[in-house]
Amino acid sequence: MKGEPLARGALSIAWGLVAAVVAYALLRAQQVLRAPEPNPAFVVWSPHAGFFWRAWTAAYIGGMVATMTALVSRGRVEAAARALTPAVAVAAGLLALVAVFFP
Repeated sequence: MKGEPLARGALSIAWGLVAAVVAYALLRAQQVLRAPEPNPAFVVWSPHAGFFWRAWTAAYIGGMVATMTALVSRGRVEAAARALTPAVAVAAGLLALVAVFFP
């Protein structure tokens, strides 16, 4: 197929973005359940910004998934594209749940 490398690249980026969203939602839920942050009204200064650590960790995980998707989807572009639709729905659902229950 002539456009397969371009399609594989686009799918890899899409899978990486979906994985980053899922990773962020799971990291946020884990952080709230395991180690709740102190009340910002009582903390004057903190060297740890939880959002930035979660965002960078999720981006790192998304990059790893994108790389692995590019390697694994050789010859299976259609299957990777079909599997992306439910993955987007799952990622959106997880993000919505985290936004509602762990703001």
